[in-house]
Amino acid sequence: RCPMALGKQAKILTKGQVDSLTAFLLTRRHGLRDQTVFLLSVRAGLRAKEVANLRWAMVLTPEGEVANAIHLTDVASKGRSGRVIPLNKQLRINLVKLLEVAKQGYHFNLEKSYVITTERSAQTSPQAVVNMFKRWYNDVGLLGCSSHSGRRTFITNAARKISTVGGSLRDVQMLAGHSSLAVTQRYIEGDSEARQKIVDLI
Repeated sequence: RCPMALGKQAKILTKGQVDSLTAFLLTRRHGLRDQTVFLLSVRAGLRAKEVANLRWAMVLTPEGEVANAIHLTDVASKGRSGRVIPLNKQLRINLVKLLEVAKQGYHFNLEKSYVITTERSAQTSPQAVVNMFKRWYNDVGLLGCSSHSGRRTFITNAARKISTVGGSLRDVQMLAGHSSLAVTQRYIEGDSEARQKIVDLI
């Protein structure tokens, strides 16, 4: 089971759960696509709507190569939460492979084509992405997890590690695309062990 969270918030994933789900998804029929969807959630913090609305133009350089960051526009996001998200190495490798596959498609267009497609459609829907996550978590027995679990995991991990690279919660807020720090803080899973240790350091 996923670690318990407060109230009805999506549960966050442990490193082991992320690794096992990442490996499991590659065994599926659309393994590369499915794994990339999961990584966009857990390694870039994207919402289901943002995964569905992500176009290649937002991840490619003017030369048509996968860039070092996702330039998520407000159009693809929720409200005015467009943002720049540096690309995790594993996610970037997946996008490079997915781009090669996409370019073989008859209707591929650098400006207009969507990153995540289905056999029947050139774009998937936010609800389809939500359903994908639900099915995957059920398949591997992760109860109580949802399409938001990857995003919460990304934000919590970023919050725990940001100080080690000289950043602050403000940077995590920007990565998450939240309008306020208060919203970001609601996403972060607490760590009782860390609280115990910090008291002795004060």
